[in-house]
Amino acid sequence: MMRSALNAIDAHSETTVMIGDRMDTDVVAGLEAGMATILVLSGVTTAEQAERFPYRASRVLDSIADLTGEVGGSMLI
Repeated sequence: MMRSALNAIDAHSETTVMIGDRMDTDVVAGLEAGMATILVLSGVTTAEQAERFPYRASRVLDSIADLTGEVGGSMLI
């Protein structure tokens, strides 16, 4: 599904970031598609829960608001 979405918007996994609040869906989908991932802790997954998964998000942020000023720049990852 992620590959289809990337193709539909003419994006490449190397230059796209998956942002989500669930390790078991959002982050794993991004990782499986070869994207960098950002877990935001303002939703379902807590920091403690994230540590229990055998894979890691590229970044973990408290809130999506923490990305303000970074979108479109080279500071995402």
